[in-house]
Amino acid sequence: MKNSRWNIMKILTAAMLLLLAGCGQGGSGKAQIDFMWFSDGGEGEVMKDIIEEYEKQHPEVDINLVEVAFKDVKTKLKTMIAGGKPPAMVRINDTYEFADYAIDLTDYVGDQDKFTSQFEDSIKPFYVINDRIIAAPMDITANGMYYNKDLFKKAGVEVPQSPDEIWTWGEFREALSKIKDSGEARYPMVWDFSGHRWSTMMYEYGGQLFSEDLKKAEVNSPEAVKALKEFKAMHEEGLMPDSVWLGGENPNNLFRSGTVAVHLAGNWMMGSYKDITHFDWGVTYLPQEDRRSSVPGGKYVMGMKGTGVEKETAEFIKYLSTKEVNAEYIERSLFLSARKDNKNLSYPLDDKMFEVFTDEFKNTAPEAARDWSYQQVISKNAGDLTTGISKALKGESTPQEALDEVAKIFNETIAQNSEKP
Repeated sequence: MKNSRWNIMKILTAAMLLLLAGCGQGGSGKAQIDFMWFSDGGEGEVMKDIIEEYEKQHPEVDINLVEVAFKDVKTKLKTMIAGGKPPAMVRINDTYEFADYAIDLTDYVGDQDKFTSQFEDSIKPFYVINDRIIAAPMDITANGMYYNKDLFKKAGVEVPQSPDEIWTWGEFREALSKIKDSGEARYPMVWDFSGHRWSTMMYEYGGQLFSEDLKKAEVNSPEAVKALKEFKAMHEEGLMPDSVWLGGENPNNLFRSGTVAVHLAGNWMMGSYKDITHFDWGVTYLPQEDRRSSVPGGKYVMGMKGTGVEKETAEFIKYLSTKEVNAEYIERSLFLSARKDNKNLSYPLDDKMFEVFTDEFKNTAPEAARDWSYQQVISKNAGDLTTGISKALKGESTPQEALDEVAKIFNETIAQNSEKP
């Protein structure tokens, strides 16, 4: 009888151990890594191939790519965290908001300085927060100009082919006016509905969002106001449609239609535009005013706490960060690498276009990286910037009044952050 009871206890104990061991594991006993993912173009298919290869090398791991729309990532991630069931990892661009829930990769990558030195210096504030590596960079982004070569040719306008030929904003507006007068284009230009993209012009006019010490807003400086006045004038002159900034029309679809001469967007659109065949398109340099500038950004992979598979997740993130794997991902996805040693890659599109975006990134004003990495404010108030710009375009406020209001909102958030212990 004692032996029978003992055997039952052993069976129950073994079952409990198996149950505990199964936390964070798939039904097969493998470590289950759910990877929340969004795509700008075809990079999801590239990641699936990389995952398949990793699983062959690590049969103890099962990685499930959970694809969601970019606009839904933050909301869905917040909901899952609140419910106590976050994904093991996520592809993300707004890192600060989730820093407290992220694995500290320092525990897995070893020396922090050695790890971070592999990547572009300007993006470090996005993934090293409070001396913790809360994510790993995958790619960097820069704003730039796509143009319809056919429409420019019909209008008899030549675009800059080297940094020595870059237009001023005045010269660029003259070029757009010629395209408008030619009657060949529905719209000379479209511009993403984004404060990030609009700020490209602001930096080139000598403006910035915040003071150097990040203690006050400077988005309402004379330079920034002048940039917004010029932006409004371009709408009033019919060089850009109101339908994008005031009506929600998709600028990507407008450019793809072949009826728009220029699209100011980011390098990530390369993957989306690669299949355009009904017109010839390319990339040219942004105009300049007081200086040249783009606006840097990027995408990161973040491992989440409380999943039971933190170690396996961190190991996969390390794998994605290696020179060889990153090169495959970047080349096939048509991105720019965040790694300093992955700059001379072989793309299946014209390398010249990637060189232009790389040049824009290198010639970006330092204020741009500082401003947009100030995520304590940006993550909360970026939408207030687009709202202010839209008010100026509608005529509800003057450019000065609109940016004064934005500055007030920014300063309120800065003050709230400074009061926190």
